[in-house]
Amino acid sequence: MRKIKTLTYCLFFIFIALSTAFGQEMKPEAAKLYNEGNKMLKEGNYDNAIKNYDQALKIEEDFRIYYQRGVALKMSGKLDDSKNSFEQCLKLKPDFEAGFNALGGVFFAMGKYPEAASNFEKVLAAAKSDNVKNKIKKNLSLVYAKMGNEANNDGNTKKAVDDFTKATEYSNYDAAYLALAKTYSDMGNYDKSLENAQEALKYRSTIGKGGPYYYMGVAYKNKGNKEKAKEMFDQAKTDPNYKKLAEYELTALK
Repeated sequence: MRKIKTLTYCLFFIFIALSTAFGQEMKPEAAKLYNEGNKMLKEGNYDNAIKNYDQALKIEEDFRIYYQRGVALKMSGKLDDSKNSFEQCLKLKPDFEAGFNALGGVFFAMGKYPEAASNFEKVLAAAKSDNVKNKIKKNLSLVYAKMGNEANNDGNTKKAVDDFTKATEYSNYDAAYLALAKTYSDMGNYDKSLENAQEALKYRSTIGKGGPYYYMGVAYKNKGNKEKAKEMFDQAKTDPNYKKLAEYELTALK
């Protein structure tokens, strides 16, 4: 049975203005280094941005400096140091939504999906904007889809189904519906496989048409509806990723 490809995910991040707009003022020397670091961060000069933030922190420990430092470290690929910087940011300002979102993003990049989910949940609970809430729900959907993939790889089908289902509850994520269609098909639950393949097709935005049509074909075949199965496999074979599988099934149905 075909393995669902892992997609490259894009997470939503709440960015703060680079100029310091959170009430209290910094000490002038720290602010100068902070602003210089922000300029370098914007230019993509991450190493020198980090140096400026480090110098600023020697003068004053401010959550904004730790936050921007965490961003620069993440962009440099230094995930452990980035995580530590965001955690320091949140110690200084425990109600900072952007800090939890950024920390969730770092955990996601590290492959620590339960920790990522925990931090995104905190943003979701605190967010007042519907726009932010919807974007964080998409983050959570991506995280649970990743957790579902891991559970499937570990042979834990029940957890995989639970995680993929939760992914679809947070957002109508087409790849999670397709993963459910495949998982239920592997389990022999063709009614649920058909249902999720149809949802994958309905909300399709990141996947091709071949997957949903292929698993619909498998479901109809096993439910005894050969004509409908042929119709679905005919659709699936137009997708290069499912062409050989669909043609094999069509040959077997002759």
